[in-house]
Amino acid sequence: VLCTSEKDSGGLTEMQHRTIHYLLEQCPVSEVYQKDVEKVFNIRKSTATEMLQLMEKKGVRDRECSAKDARMKKIVPTEKAVAVQMAVAENIRGVEERLRMGISEEDFRICMKVLRKMTENLSCETEKADAKKAQKKKNEKEGREL
Repeated sequence: VLCTSEKDSGGLTEMQHRTIHYLLEQCPVSEVYQKDVEKVFNIRKSTATEMLQLMEKKGVRDRECSAKDARMKKIVPTEKAVAVQMAVAENIRGVEERLRMGISEEDFRICMKVLRKMTENLSCETEKADAKKAQKKKNEKEGREL
């Protein structure tokens, strides 16, 4: 039940799916602008522009005047975006069911606990490596080596 074709995924890229998810999550609580998408996904303005134009062409997002500033255009998901997100969620549920077949609830909880710990370990290592790189860069800038 995995998305294996463009048809199954609504013809959208992973990044476009992530953007739809973000829009559906954020739009009910605040207005979303292109600069927000750029910041959240750490992408350049040109990349965001191209992606959002394609998403509009595919009918999954629209632009509306902002209630706060009529000069600004907020990004809003369309009904098609909601339908795509629902199809993805159903696909995920089906895959999860297949993955859990024959696995007891206790074994599943243990597996999830171990996976969370592994993720935490990787996250800690990444943070340590980033801190070391930043310190080295700072020292090099100051003319000192470690």
